Amino acid sequence: MKPAYLGEHFIIELYDCSHTILNDLDKVKAIMLHAAELANATVVQTYFHQFSPFGLSGTIVIEESHFNIHTWPEHNFVAIDLFTCGTSITPLPAKDYLVEAFGAGSHDYSAIKRGVLRG
Repeated sequence: MKPAYLGEHFIIELYDCSHTILNDLDKVKAIMLHAAELANATVVQTYFHQFSPFGLSGTIVIEESHFNIHTWPEHNFVAIDLFTCGTSITPLPAKDYLVEAFGAGSHDYSAIKRGVLRG
């Protein structure tokens, strides 16, 4: 049975994270790639950019849409969005891993149905 929507958008906000990890491009990229693997996503391409003096943004394009991350080490905060299409993605194991990998003291999580089909 096909879902009555085209995709889901998962919003994850992580608080009280490790300042050191949030400013380490290689570590953040490895964490995000592992999250994509845990979600059963098919990685197509990655792009990450380190800002000066701190913080980074990254996108992992997946066949099923994308995973994005933005870090604010100065606030120990991470914003992540996982946009998925299809039925093969399992985002909850990825979310749980991201909370643990970034050492979040607390987090918020929400899911939004996208492209809700009418009729």
